[in-house]
Amino acid sequence: MAGMGEDVMDEKAGSPAGGAAGGRPRTGLRAMVVEDETQLAGLIGSYLERDGFEVAVVHDGLEAVEAARAVDPDVVVLDLGLPSLDGVEVCRQLRTFSDAYVVMLTARSEEVDTLIGLSVGADDYLTKPFSPRILMARIQAMLRRPRPLGASSDALEGARTFGALVIDPLGRDVWLEDEPVALTRTEFDLLAALSERPRMAFSRRQLIDAVWGPSWVGDEHLVDVHVGHLRRKLDDDATQARFIRTVRGVGYRMGTGQ
Repeated sequence: MAGMGEDVMDEKAGSPAGGAAGGRPRTGLRAMVVEDETQLAGLIGSYLERDGFEVAVVHDGLEAVEAARAVDPDVVVLDLGLPSLDGVEVCRQLRTFSDAYVVMLTARSEEVDTLIGLSVGADDYLTKPFSPRILMARIQAMLRRPRPLGASSDALEGARTFGALVIDPLGRDVWLEDEPVALTRTEFDLLAALSERPRMAFSRRQLIDAVWGPSWVGDEHLVDVHVGHLRRKLDDDATQARFIRTVRGVGYRMGTGQ
């Protein structure tokens, strides 16, 4: 908890800084905090409640997986170091049944920990110590992204086609050779950003702004991790680059599918 700054001090005084008693009206969104430090878990939970979330707090990895099935959260704040199951394994299991946004927390700053966490489907990460205000800003930025609309009669209106790859921005569906491709929300948002302007070479910063929001601060190689996920799921790679091409010295652009 040391190093959290004035946010922690304000919370100890009775409520998060700037938060009125009772918080904002309920949004209908559900959040789950998975953190074995009870004081930190309570602090994060109080900020989420202030922003209108229904909050469940869990302190154990195994319990988190079961709780997620019952709660069906929209957002999961997930610590990397947990008893029973660590955060990486919890995230891996969550991704078998949930498309919740996952923000991973870690006390270790080594890049390998971040990459391991993201490789199992985490959408974002924060390294401790952090400001709860920054965490909430990250969560709100994720929630401003379009959410799945489900199937509809005009689901293919405005679909984007790149060879055997079809992207439906309205229904948030992707097909490869007529087979559906399961993407996380962040993976879809990244693919949608690239495919919206297929002739444009995007820098990492431009993709961060488009997908995570202009206020996001952190290691921009986060983009590379998610591009790697997309290439794997689309049966693509940097050598073939049918769908996502690396533009040396710049970043990425959409391929033609050929």
